[in-house]
Amino acid sequence: MKTDTIAAISTALGEGAIGIVRLSGDQAIAIADKLFRGRQPLESVASHTIVYGHLRDVDEEEMMEEVMVTVMRAPRTYTREDVIELNCHGGLVSVNRVLQAVLKQGARLAEPGEFTKRAFLNGRIDLSQAEGVMDLIRSKTDRAMRTALRQVEGRLSKKIQQLRQKVLETVAAVEVNIDYPEYDAETITAQVIYEKMTVVHSEIEDLLQTAKQGKVLREGLATAIIGRPNVGKSSLMNSLVQEAKAIVTNIPGTTRDVLEEYVNVRGVPLRLIDTAGIRETDDQVERIGVARSRQVLQEADLVLLVLNYAEKLTVEDEALFEATRDMDVIVIVNKTDQYREIDMNRVQQLANDRPIVSMSLLHDEGTTVLEEAIQSLFFAGGIEGGDLTYVSNTRHIALLEQAYHHTTEAINASTEGVPVDLIQIDVTRTWELLGEIIGQDVHEHLIDQLFAQFCLGK
Repeated sequence: MKTDTIAAISTALGEGAIGIVRLSGDQAIAIADKLFRGRQPLESVASHTIVYGHLRDVDEEEMMEEVMVTVMRAPRTYTREDVIELNCHGGLVSVNRVLQAVLKQGARLAEPGEFTKRAFLNGRIDLSQAEGVMDLIRSKTDRAMRTALRQVEGRLSKKIQQLRQKVLETVAAVEVNIDYPEYDAETITAQVIYEKMTVVHSEIEDLLQTAKQGKVLREGLATAIIGRPNVGKSSLMNSLVQEAKAIVTNIPGTTRDVLEEYVNVRGVPLRLIDTAGIRETDDQVERIGVARSRQVLQEADLVLLVLNYAEKLTVEDEALFEATRDMDVIVIVNKTDQYREIDMNRVQQLANDRPIVSMSLLHDEGTTVLEEAIQSLFFAGGIEGGDLTYVSNTRHIALLEQAYHHTTEAINASTEGVPVDLIQIDVTRTWELLGEIIGQDVHEHLIDQLFAQFCLGK
């Protein structure tokens, strides 16, 4: 790995009270010392200490910035290298000026995610913990943040390591049988494989069962709001978002494109998609919007199907029920403040035991019931369990699914009289796949690709 000293701005760009420029590497303290003027040189400052001073432009010998400097010496740092954090005034000009001065003294501009990459390469965290850092930064809800934090703390890593140890014990039993064929241990070894791999198989299955909820927490639930024009789709989106993102009028077909917004509904991150009203139309622009709406519907995890309480059901309404027959749907009957024209018995029949929520968005009635329905539909209140380890990363899920397949093959082979040296192929592959989750024997290009998704300065 590169051992040079890196630097980057670690705070968000723009105006703010504080801006931080972070350095990491063998020369981090020495580089900062060239610029720092205070009561004592940074080289003599104790680790994990904050000192006050100024930064001076080396060439022009003028005062550049007032700073608080945090000195952290290896190995008790984020990267396990010497780390300096220069806390200066926020703002693009001041922070960039400090960064340029640091680079001029020999630091290299860090690549995206390079600080966390060094933490991984230096053994402070494993790959799943590093990915947890990225999930923590991108968290959209409190629950998503807590799930990511558990991963950063090593909850998933510990579970994977325990599984790998069980598989390793199985590999050892097989190796003994292969290396010492004079001992007739074939039957015993097959039984050992069956017992140990059945346990591993079951625990991998338990992890995979958390994948749907974990993925929702990480990426948000793609939620399509559909219905005929002017039934209240945009009003529903605005009610959930609590600000006017979509145009609300009495003119059918006002929403001519797909609008998106992230919202947090009782800890469930929703990627709300307000679609154009789905209907037959001669308007070319509206037809494009309708086509996009149909595409969004096919990709949705959850559908909020909006009906008009004050109008009879139409062929278009019934077609929407048919199009969403095999999907997770919450039926919303809006405009309950008006005189009822809709046949609620027919709505219940079409809903087929799926939740029905009556609302008057004009008077802000029914929103709480809708939020409860969303929470109940996807989490049933069970996500609060603090000890549950969620798998939310797409890479982790794919590797666990492959490992699950190989444990299944090993279990079946152990009961069918297959020679143990052939069974060992699936057992060993399971061990390797689990190792890839935490960064064992992972190709360098994959590591580079993963850390490139981070922001600069992290």
